[in-house]
Amino acid sequence: MLYALICEDGPGGPDIRKANRAAHLDYLKSTGVVTQAGPFLDDAGAMVGSLLVLDVPDRAAAEAWAANDPYARAGLFERVQVRPWHRVIG
Repeated sequence: MLYALICEDGPGGPDIRKANRAAHLDYLKSTGVVTQAGPFLDDAGAMVGSLLVLDVPDRAAAEAWAANDPYARAGLFERVQVRPWHRVIG
């Protein structure tokens, strides 16, 4: 099942992102469940959050994946929503 993770950065976001970006990208690639991913941007083009789509068996798996993301473990996200998602196009 597909789940969308909608993540909003908290204070100190740019520094936390920079320090953990390589580990985060490795995690995305190595787990094999990410179908789409990318940052949200503010009007100036700075990264302020993330959108990820996971293909996992259930919500518990999506929540576990989200909790183990190096960005989450480093405290980057102020808020994370885990929502079931149905692909219509793409």
